[in-house]
Amino acid sequence: MSLFDWFANRQKTEPKVQQQQEREIADGLWTKCPNCGVLAYTKDLLANQLVCLDCGYHNRVESEERIRQLVDANTWNCLDEQIRPTDPLKFRDRKSYSDRLRETQEKTGLTDAVQTGTGTIDGLPLALGVMDFRFMGGSMGSVVGEKLCRLTEQATDERLPLVIICASGGARMQEGMLSLMQMAKISGALNRHREAKLLYIPVLTNPTTGGVTASFAMLGDIIIAEPKATIGFAGKRVIEQTLREKLPEGFQTSEYLLKHGFVDAIVPRTHLKKTLAQLISLHQPFFPLLSPLNSHHHYSQPELIPLKTAQGQTTV
Repeated sequence: MSLFDWFANRQKTEPKVQQQQEREIADGLWTKCPNCGVLAYTKDLLANQLVCLDCGYHNRVESEERIRQLVDANTWNCLDEQIRPTDPLKFRDRKSYSDRLRETQEKTGLTDAVQTGTGTIDGLPLALGVMDFRFMGGSMGSVVGEKLCRLTEQATDERLPLVIICASGGARMQEGMLSLMQMAKISGALNRHREAKLLYIPVLTNPTTGGVTASFAMLGDIIIAEPKATIGFAGKRVIEQTLREKLPEGFQTSEYLLKHGFVDAIVPRTHLKKTLAQLISLHQPFFPLLSPLNSHHHYSQPELIPLKTAQGQTTV
């Protein structure tokens, strides 16, 4: 073999070695930040709740991981796992909706795009819904609407504060009008929750768009968003083409919405559990330390101790 052939063969094998090294990195030991490009040790990234240690970029979080981040250990009680989506319209695009559902369920291990349940956060009971963008872009179909509606009704019956983690591309087109109906159904359940004078906090993550933004994502008593999350109804390009003008820089980001009054607070993910616990504690009818929980998650009224006034009269 000539020296030229040896160098030629070496050049052919080097990309393979490089590809093998890239595959080893992608296997899960290291994670590359999509914002700044810095490689982070995956265990360190998970310990920081999937927030980049270098630039603070908030990576997307699966629903199971989000529940682990927020809910106290061994307190999560999953609700309505048996509800599964169907294909009432026999919808078909490149493939049938039934096949698309089955493939997504096998890939994600989820039945649909939301998990609901009850648990405690720093010892305070709550009802929690967590949307998962992996399942067809977190789109809202009949099952998502039904599970969130049932969760809200249970929170109302048990007088629990309600938190919904939003991550969605909007209504699910494969279910047509049945998907759009969920906007009104969830909004009605939330109104009954509000009339019961109970707390509802939506947390808007990247992205929160479409019919989700147009309904329950914007109906909270206190609306929280993660940093630099995309939040809106229609897409930026569609709006620009319709209005025929350039939109402002940073339009449809959580920072822009905070500036214009659509969002109450931007809370980094690493502070989210503490913030939610503080808000829930402040909105309880009595302080948790003075009022132990009963079996229905109500705070019992503390016993009123008779006191004597300066004039000798007894009062409470």
